[in-house]
Amino acid sequence: MQPLVSIIVPARNEEASLATCLDSLIAQTGVSFETIVVDDHSTDRTREIAQSFTGIRLIDAGPLPDRWTGKNNAVAAGARAARGQWLLFTDADTLHLAGSLARALQEAEENHADFLSYSPEQIAVTFWEMATLPVVFAELARQYPPSKVSDPASTAAAANGQYILVKRDVYDSVGGHAAVASHILEDVALARAVKASGHRIRFRYAADAVRTRMYRNYAQLRDGWTKNLALLFPNPGRLALWMLSWWFLAWLVFPIGVSSIALRYWDSVVFLLPWIFLAIRISRAHFGIKMTLIALAFGLPMFAYLLLRSKRAHANGSLTWKGRTYSEKGSLLAAGH
Repeated sequence: MQPLVSIIVPARNEEASLATCLDSLIAQTGVSFETIVVDDHSTDRTREIAQSFTGIRLIDAGPLPDRWTGKNNAVAAGARAARGQWLLFTDADTLHLAGSLARALQEAEENHADFLSYSPEQIAVTFWEMATLPVVFAELARQYPPSKVSDPASTAAAANGQYILVKRDVYDSVGGHAAVASHILEDVALARAVKASGHRIRFRYAADAVRTRMYRNYAQLRDGWTKNLALLFPNPGRLALWMLSWWFLAWLVFPIGVSSIALRYWDSVVFLLPWIFLAIRISRAHFGIKMTLIALAFGLPMFAYLLLRSKRAHANGSLTWKGRTYSEKGSLLAAGH
């Protein structure tokens, strides 16, 4: 008998993207599923949009308990209402390709994975998205190599909360999102709990399954990565200094390299090696040549700035996201509605 998948979409003020996400979800074929949208105290048209879709179950996130983040509260509410043997947690800013849910379920079963997470293809529109995202995701790929994350012999664990497919019994056995209620990086925390419990996880880049545009303007990009970067990288200050040092070195020797090539002093091509090194490092992020070049020219200092901004925000013990301000430990300090 084919298992039922419960798709859980937390949504807080997502009127810009929710309809596209739900269109892509209800069009899935080849698998039995239900779709649950959890309205997390939205003040825009999020609720109205969800209600306009036939077959979508709309529930409320409910009051936000002490020491819970808003997203954890919302997805936990969705999980309590879910009937499926598998749970798919996915964000309202995702676009799911045709047949991707059935393929994901098959991939999990073929690889004996109890927990499958996809890193979506990132859609970038604005200049700062194009400059920053390749650097961020290249460094994430270096910090959390999917091959190690997917290796049962390795202790490395990671996930992308935009797409997590997990067996219901495994999810419940580790305490679900209640066990990571105060974690701002709930996806990584949940992956660590699942792997530490002896269950198998699988993690990969999945442009063949899901796409997303995470941030739609500079302010969202700045605040989103400020919330996350210091938690994703163990030494954000050191990494920022390393990035800036290589970027300044690359620009410092660039005129020498270019002029030497123009004069056919080919031995001086060595002055272009910093750019080659950085380009190879950024290329692991799966972006095209245009975005890689933009990231090389402008993205590294932006990434360094975001790392330092994130480090400072966490040191000060307060983070702001979607109208809510949290302490470093996840306690709600203030909420906007």
